[in-house]
Amino acid sequence: MPGIRSPSDYSEEPKRHPALKINAKEPFNAEPRRQDLVSSYITPTEFFYKRNHGPIPVVDDIERYCVSVNGLINKPKDLFMKDIMNLPKYTVTATLQCAGNRRTAMSKTRTVRGVGWDVSALGNAIWGGAKLADVLELVGIPKLTSTTPTGGKHVEFVSIDKCKEEKGGPYKASIPLSVATNPEADVLLAYEMNGETLNRDHGYPLRVVVPGVIGARSVKWLDSINIDSQVCQGFFMQKDYKMFPPTVNWDNIDWSTRRPQNDFPVQSAICSLEDVNVGRNGKIAIKGYAVSGGGRGIERVDISIDGGKTWMEASRYQKPGVKYISDEEKSDKWAWVLFEAEADINSDTEIIAKAVDTAANVQPEKVEDVWNLRGILNTSWHRVHVQVRHSSM
Repeated sequence: MPGIRSPSDYSEEPKRHPALKINAKEPFNAEPRRQDLVSSYITPTEFFYKRNHGPIPVVDDIERYCVSVNGLINKPKDLFMKDIMNLPKYTVTATLQCAGNRRTAMSKTRTVRGVGWDVSALGNAIWGGAKLADVLELVGIPKLTSTTPTGGKHVEFVSIDKCKEEKGGPYKASIPLSVATNPEADVLLAYEMNGETLNRDHGYPLRVVVPGVIGARSVKWLDSINIDSQVCQGFFMQKDYKMFPPTVNWDNIDWSTRRPQNDFPVQSAICSLEDVNVGRNGKIAIKGYAVSGGGRGIERVDISIDGGKTWMEASRYQKPGVKYISDEEKSDKWAWVLFEAEADINSDTEIIAKAVDTAANVQPEKVEDVWNLRGILNTSWHRVHVQVRHSSM
């Protein structure tokens, strides 16, 4: 494609923060430490998880870079950066979460396939760009359209990124046209992240941001947009990121029996503590995040310090100093909430967090109940252990 290329090796990778926990080097996949993740409501770009399937694309000439919009439409068009930046600019605060977040814990029950992630394969950023609904109007698709006159029902995003899963072809994914053309869905073609130009790791020069949906649909390094009659037939829509029951294994799997995953279920994790912690008896701070998909807010975060026998409610917040009320207009509906609680710990303790969203969805108790062979959507109760060492003084 003019102006941008996908390198054949990893010799042109960008620099990354040394504090990231690297889960895979080539392609580069990494997440921040737990405490770094929840140190602020807006995740600093350098601490935002990195999820890649190949070498990071390189922009050689931004003036020549363009996105082609084609498929089942009457007016195919090439859009240059100036065309997209001439549209009204919107900022959307949204949490992106990898579907494999907390996979490592799921793998301890039974082995799963995929990059091992702790609890930090997500981040909350302020994305800036044009609404996809406005972009699609440039090619003759009105807002709130579910089907084009020529039968288009899905919007496929194709990346410059080449990956082995596509046999060297581009990464791609799709969303329904009804979502893409709905301004309230806040789907962006983003060129900014946290008030600055996107960096290479996060999709420079242009990426899709689909709020409330697993991160795999927010395609980076956008090459083309295709209006199609069917869901994207790419690997990551058809042979991955689908939720199977625990009875399905690699011998009996039939990928066609499940739909591609979009919305993320309700999720929470404790980030002020590691899986196992050794300390003295006394007060302990319990801090973490909670988030749900589809724009659903967080109604409650429950904390237990006795293995789930009794519970107390944590305080929740988004912006510092602003009271968080789920579903209120001043709350960021696509973003996580951070939570805090304090407890007196006097003996060895299992601390648990579970969240409830505004639709009263609650995290499942046991990881065994949601185990699946690809290790996605581990939203089971998050558990950490504190071992108390009594002072001899």
